This record gives sequence, structure tokens and C-alpha cells, in this order.
Amino acid sequence: MRKAKVYLIGAGPGDWELISVKGLKRLRQADVILYDFLASKDLLWFAKKGAEIICVGKKDGLHLLEQRQINKLLYQKAAENKIIARLKGGDPFVFSRGIEEALYLKRKGIDFEVIPGVTSAFAAAESFGIPLTKRKEFSSVAVLTGRKSGGGPIDAPACDTLVYLMAVGNINNVVNAVLRSGMAKNTPCAFIEQGTTDRQRITVGTLADIAYKARKYAVRPPAVFIVGEIIKYGEKIYGHEFKDR
Repeated sequence: MRKAKVYLIGAGPGDWELISVKGLKRLRQADVILYDFLASKDLLWFAKKGAEIICVGKKDGLHLLEQRQINKLLYQKAAENKIIARLKGGDPFVFSRGIEEALYLKRKGIDFEVIPGVTSAFAAAESFGIPLTKRKEFSSVAVLTGRKSGGGPIDAPACDTLVYLMAVGNINNVVNAVLRSGMAKNTPCAFIEQGTTDRQRITVGTLADIAYKARKYAVRPPAVFIVGEIIKYGEKIYGHEFKDR
């Protein structure tokens, strides 16, 4: 007799082909698929015939279902002895509430497995040739949130490269935090929107003018904000994309 199981699958940064082979296999086997707005909808073409597909609609600032409702839905479908694919944008455990879902399933005694995904924190930068680290020059990188629940202060640790997710709506506070940490106003930085997709766009500037440019070019989520001299390598490779931005 088949046993119910929940797969927490990282869908990757936007390009559907960046999901893992394992994640795609489990997606095709699922009786029920719960997906977020940030997971590529192209992946839903791989659902098996008759699979139940439910959008739980989580992205920056917009939730169709609250987290407790998603948890309960996972439990209900598992109680029906079904195989469930919980498809989450990026990686299930990187600035995601996948850990809360895993803990809930553990408490409920539901079998589950976490299938890692490619996070946009790294993939978006690489889609414009920005390496984040480089031997002998830039040896440290930090991935941070650009907006904390409850409005807490933004972190800006001493690293060569800083990568912020969810920073668009809070860019002034992010820039101020980075400047207070000691980085110079002329430090290069960049917003990358919709990284790895055919809609991707980069807006480059310095800490002194990136907030102005974000407004000028109407930068919108989902976007990754990168700070550091490492950005110059992206310009060497994808300079034509950086033009006028």
C-alpha cells in the first residue's frame, strides 16, 4: 500500500529548466501540486494527468493563503494518502518558509523530503556574468534579507559582496545600512529583476544613486540587489546589457 509523502521542492530562480532532475521527477509523480507565484508556471506542464493543481500564491507582499492554511492543506492532502509536491520558488530553505512547513509535517508525523533548488541569490547574478567571488580578490559573500518582519534593522556584515533579496521596497534603508557599515558611496551595486528568465533586466549604479535609479527605471520585485566591486566582472562579460543603466 502506497504511503503519503510531501516533497518540498525548490523550483529554481525563474527559468524552469533550472529545477533539479530529482525535483522534476517528483513533480511528475505527484497527485497534488501546491505552487507559489515565484515558481515557474511552465513546470506545471509536467503534472501528470488528473493531478490536482493548487496555487497558494506566495510572493513578495502577496499571499493567497496564510502559512497556517498552507500547512493545514498539506496535512489534509497527505491524510488522503496522496503524493504531494510543494513547489517553491528558489530553494525551499533560503529566505522561504519551507522550514516551517517541514517542522509542521514532522509534528504531524507526515513523511516528507526536501529537494534543494537553485536560489536566485546566486543565479540572478550569474545570469549577468557577475561571479560574487573571485580567487585572490573577493573571498566572502553574504546573502541577506532586504526587509525584516517587524521592521527590524537591516544587516550589512563585513563581506566583499552583499546580496539582498526583497530589497526593492526598502532600498533606502538597505543603502543606509550598507553605508553605515563602512562601504563607500561609490561602491558599485545592481538590481537584477526576473533573473534567468527572458524578462530579466539589470539596473546598475552606486550606493549614492541606486535608490534614484530604482525609481527612475521602475524596478519591481522579484529582484536581487547586489553590492560590491565584483560587479565590474559582470560589466566585462555583459557590458552591452549594462548600457545606459
